[in-house]
Amino acid sequence: MAQFNLNINGKSRQVDVDPNTPMLWVLRDHLDLVGTKFGCGIAQCGACTIHLDGNAVRSCQLPVSAAQDAKITTIEGLSENGDHPVQQAWKEHDVPQCGYCQAGQIMSAAALLESNPKPSDEQIENAMNGNICRCGTYVRIKAAVKTASQKL
Repeated sequence: MAQFNLNINGKSRQVDVDPNTPMLWVLRDHLDLVGTKFGCGIAQCGACTIHLDGNAVRSCQLPVSAAQDAKITTIEGLSENGDHPVQQAWKEHDVPQCGYCQAGQIMSAAALLESNPKPSDEQIENAMNGNICRCGTYVRIKAAVKTASQKL
């Protein structure tokens, strides 16, 4: 076990865990930030996506030891009131069905728009590739990303 000081959603948090513990489990089990979801456990579905220094990363394969000096943002930290442009666009386009993948989808979209505020269709598809939606709302997801880009 080791103690880690983490910057999560703008707050300093301390955890005492094995250095190889995936950030997903640090967030969910040790810090009670359960918006980040477990999907596949092998970084292939995107449900566990968080931001690490502004980049979308899969937290199920990110050891806590690799995140210690980074700025971490989870879905809970994207917006206090759920009024981030991506979240607003998600509601406007009625994207979620079961909702399980949505936190990861939103985090990937927000990271894309942070680095590229006016992405092309191809850039949206590339950035969102690997975020699996079991309900198949991909058309609405793309439309919501476009709408969010206009709101920025």
